[in-house]
Amino acid sequence: QVQLVESGGGLVQPGGSLRLSCAASRSISSFNAMGWYRQAPGKQRELVARITSVGSTNYADSVKGRFTISRDNAKNTVNLQMNLLKPGDTAVYYCNADWSGDYWGQGTQVTVSS
Repeated sequence: QVQLVESGGGLVQPGGSLRLSCAASRSISSFNAMGWYRQAPGKQRELVARITSVGSTNYADSVKGRFTISRDNAKNTVNLQMNLLKPGDTAVYYCNADWSGDYWGQGTQVTVSS
């Protein structure tokens, strides 16, 4: 079993930045991958960014060049640096771990509004 706890969400103005963190309850070095997903009201959950155990990354087209995912195996965390935020980025952001199945955090709200 894995518990994932997200932090760092909040309210930010368009053009601003936020950094999300996800702390895992066990070592992440053996995880196949970790990722960030988001779900806006009335929409399906979608992949935002993903990073594999060897550090390969992929991003949704809508966030390329603005968001950066990283992992710190020593701290068992995965982070999402979000820059140049837009109102369309408003959603609940969920951390995911791919390790003998899918594990999810409880989500953290990100609201981009003036």
